[in-house]
Amino acid sequence: MSDYSRPEGPRIIAVANQKGGVGKTTTAINLAAALVECGLRVLVVDLDPQGNASTGLGIVASDRDLTTYDLLVEDASLTDVIRQTAIEDLCIIPATVDLSSADIELFTNEKRSFLLHDALRQTAMDDYDWDYVLIDCPPSLNLLTVNAMVAAHSVLVPLQSEFFALEGVTQLMLTIREVRQSANPNLRIEGIVLTMFDRRNNLSQQVEQDARDNLGDLVFQTKIPRNVRVSEAPSYAQPVLNYDSNSQGAQAYRALAEEILNKHHKIAA
Repeated sequence: MSDYSRPEGPRIIAVANQKGGVGKTTTAINLAAALVECGLRVLVVDLDPQGNASTGLGIVASDRDLTTYDLLVEDASLTDVIRQTAIEDLCIIPATVDLSSADIELFTNEKRSFLLHDALRQTAMDDYDWDYVLIDCPPSLNLLTVNAMVAAHSVLVPLQSEFFALEGVTQLMLTIREVRQSANPNLRIEGIVLTMFDRRNNLSQQVEQDARDNLGDLVFQTKIPRNVRVSEAPSYAQPVLNYDSNSQGAQAYRALAEEILNKHHKIAA
């Protein structure tokens, strides 16, 4: 894969879809691994109380002493919550089920929607020299997801290739528009990536056609296939790029990273 010039300051991408089971966490950890393969430094922020991104990157529950909950609710410093993964240049802020109460605990905080934004702009960020920050959002449009959108430069939307897939995207787009109007006017849509795609399945083909008809250039050319290696990798606490580097799933996430980096290069040019 080509070497890419590093962006000025970390580019923050929220990986979001309020529907569960669409490949959101899988996309966050494998895109992160693919960006690292390109010679970039990446931080994953696990903002889902299920903590699947943390597990998928090898941070066992007993090792998650300080988490995104502490960062948002307890005002912990970045240096205290960041954990190095087994992959060089890939770190994570892990999550636990404690995060599920954050919506309620933060409700009376006047800056409740800006807590992650402010945390990711602590001066300590300069010491780590990240190129990309990927935020794995929970499967809902709650305060945690709003925090991610306020903190982010863009939103990457994994879209499962199944019936009714586009209906959920409509509500997500409305939320992005509301965040633009109220808190983050520069927020944009990074793109829509089709996941669990089966080219032999007529429904997958129809969902792709509908997505491209309705969303046009927002839909990435890269499609993430339904691939057993992608499904197996988390149980070994590895991205699929490390678990089976030559698998179709690994190749697809490399292609997605390359497509994103090429887009960013054109914007910067």
